[in-house]
Formats: sequence, C-alpha cells, structure tokens
Amino acid sequence: MDRFNQVFNEVPLAEVHDLAARRAEEGWRYVQILAVNTEEGIDLVYSYMKDGLLENDTVAAVGADDAVPSITDLFLEAFVCENEIHDLYGVAIENIAIDFGGMFYQLAEKAPMTVVSPEQLAAREKAKKIAAAKAAKEAAAQKEQAAPAAPAAVAGPTEEEIQAKIAGLDPEKAAKVRAAMEAKAKKAAAAAVETAPAPSAALTEEEVQAKIAGLDPEKAAKVRAALEAKAKKAAAAAGKGE
Repeated sequence: MDRFNQVFNEVPLAEVHDLAARRAEEGWRYVQILAVNTEEGIDLVYSYMKDGLLENDTVAAVGADDAVPSITDLFLEAFVCENEIHDLYGVAIENIAIDFGGMFYQLAEKAPMTVVSPEQLAAREKAKKIAAAKAAKEAAAQKEQAAPAAPAAVAGPTEEEIQAKIAGLDPEKAAKVRAAMEAKAKKAAAAAVETAPAPSAALTEEEVQAKIAGLDPEKAAKVRAALEAKAKKAAAAAGKGE
C-alpha cells in the first residue's frame, strides 16, 4: 500500500482562489473541500495532492456574511463539495460553475449542519460563563494588586515615649508637654483619616458577572439586585459621612 505525507496550512479567505490557481498551474490534483462547524464560524479545508503529498489549506471562521470564491473555474469537480457546503452549512459560495441554487439537497431545515442540540448549547453557555467568571476574577485580582496601599495608621506616642520627653521637667511644664504631644497625635490621626481614599462599595460589571456566573436566571437577578442595593446603601452612607 502506497503511503503519503500530509501538511496543514492556514490561509486567509482572500487567497483561496489565487492559491487554487497556483495549484492548478503546478499540476496538483483537487481532492475535496471539507467544512467544519466551530464556535467562531465555518472552517473550510481545501485538499490537494501531488507526488504523494496531501496539502490541506484551511480557511478558519468563515462567517455568514463572508463571500467565498468558487474554484470550479479551475477544478470543475469541486462543484459537488461547494454546493453541499452551501446547502448544509449556509456558506455563501460565489460563481459555482454548476450551481444548484440551494437545491442540491432537499432539506427540511436550512443549514442543518450548523444546528446544535440543546445539550450542546447548554454546554457551550456553561463554558462561556466559566470563562467569563475566570476572566472577571483575574481582572479583579489585577485591579486589587494595582490599587494604592492604604496609608498606615498614625499611632500616638506610647506612655514610655511621653515619660522620656517629660523626665526631669517640673509638674506644670510636664503637663503642658504631655498635652501638646497628645494633641499633635490626634491631629495627625484625623488628617490621615481625611486623606485616606474611601473604599468603593460598588462592584464592577465584571465582578458582578463573576458572582452570578453559573446561577439560573432568577437567582442571578436576585443576587445582582442585592449587590446593587448594597452598593447604593454604602454610597449613601459615605455621602452622609462627608
């Protein structure tokens, strides 16, 4: 049994026809066009063979609005795959030499190969929520790391420090020094409180999404409402404090 080697190349949609023209000129044999339904769109794999080598040129994520040029002017036999891909996957392929106009298959449903089951849809939605929650968690962690550190609390002088200052002074002067040191400490503590940034009680949308990821819609709505009410209450309290 003869063996062959194969390689896979990624190519942009705009180069599909030019690449097919080079293949035809160089004596490559057309094999097939394969379509694969993905989350991002339809992947098209153009396969050509020559001298025991199978080249697979992949165009990734073709969308519903993308126009794909036909290669049937170069490889007429490709009309079968092109009509099939149009009918089963809804890919718009232009200028097919033998065009069945969407009637290559008698289908009860348009583009049936792009339809996903409820189980597949649920699995995809769950995966998206998990990914969104993870991204929100990472963003919150990065935000927390980037936030400026709160200023250290200003501690008043200890009794030992006061005693060291007033040692050897007469009682009247010692009392004045003690009062001055305590007043200075209180003033510094008050200034530190005024300049310290107020904590933000409101959560970002990413943080909210992280909290409600994976919950059913009713419970998610309740959690969101509770978080928003808590943020409003905290903001109102902060406004009164000012």
